[in-house]
Amino acid sequence: MKDLTDLRADAARILATCLGVKQGEEVLVVTDEPLRPVGELLWQAAKDLGAEAAIVEIMPRASHGAEPPAMVAEAMKKAAVVLAPTSKSLSHTAARKEANQAGARIYTLPGILPETLVRALQGNYERIAEVSNKLAEILTKGKTARVTTPAGTDITLSIAGRTGHPDTGLVNKPGLFSNFPAGEAFIAPVEGTANGKFVVDGSMSGAGILTNDPITFIVKDGFVTDITGGEGARRIVEIIKPFGQPARNIAELGIGTNDQAELCGSPLEDEKVLGTAHIAIGDNKTFGGNTSVPSHLDGIMLKATIEIDGQVIMQDGKLMI
Repeated sequence: MKDLTDLRADAARILATCLGVKQGEEVLVVTDEPLRPVGELLWQAAKDLGAEAAIVEIMPRASHGAEPPAMVAEAMKKAAVVLAPTSKSLSHTAARKEANQAGARIYTLPGILPETLVRALQGNYERIAEVSNKLAEILTKGKTARVTTPAGTDITLSIAGRTGHPDTGLVNKPGLFSNFPAGEAFIAPVEGTANGKFVVDGSMSGAGILTNDPITFIVKDGFVTDITGGEGARRIVEIIKPFGQPARNIAELGIGTNDQAELCGSPLEDEKVLGTAHIAIGDNKTFGGNTSVPSHLDGIMLKATIEIDGQVIMQDGKLMI
């Protein structure tokens, strides 16, 4: 594996081609202690491009989706580009959304692992964008989604009237946002409509790799009513307990589109793996839903079959579009 210092040229290339960072632009890197080396790498790469780069380290947040300090949220709104490698995700925060609304181009890199960074910097984001955009369009036009897997998933959700979003990695226009690595299409299902069960046999936020310890979620009228499994299941129950019923909301249906991504235990990369699907529980306010809670946990499912209004768009992990 490359040392992070060896990735500086690759990082500068991605900042220039995918984020469109230009000389003199104000670039803000928001990081925390666990992700400090990645934050410093991106700050150096921005400086290499001649940007007016600044870096700020915040205290690690208690949960994914928890807001950064108010002073940092204000700084995010004033930057042209925001890069957020943090141990807890800032993706689903009001601070991120408001910074986008102010015109910032934003990458979030929650919990990114060094090996993920190496793989991500090699991605063909033009190709990833093409597939992600096509899937997002299908989701937007759809009314009902059904997901099944060999592990036992069988869940139906309404997506009528909701907008599908592509996570392409190409954020070179004001107000655009993406994870890095990018590579998914996702949508917020209509609250109260999901029924069935989903079995997370890939990985999950807060629980890690689950290939040998899957978690089963029973869903009724849009909320998780029961969580069973081993140690991973117990961890999820403890994580969501402080946030009550909203943290059990079926928040997202996503489809991975990145052929460079590998299952590694980090949801940031795992949810992008080509051929996987994921369902998230908790917050979806920032991408078209109505649930606001400082918790958003993604559960990745392997070899998924996805039907939109009866049309199979993925069969056993293979895209059919």
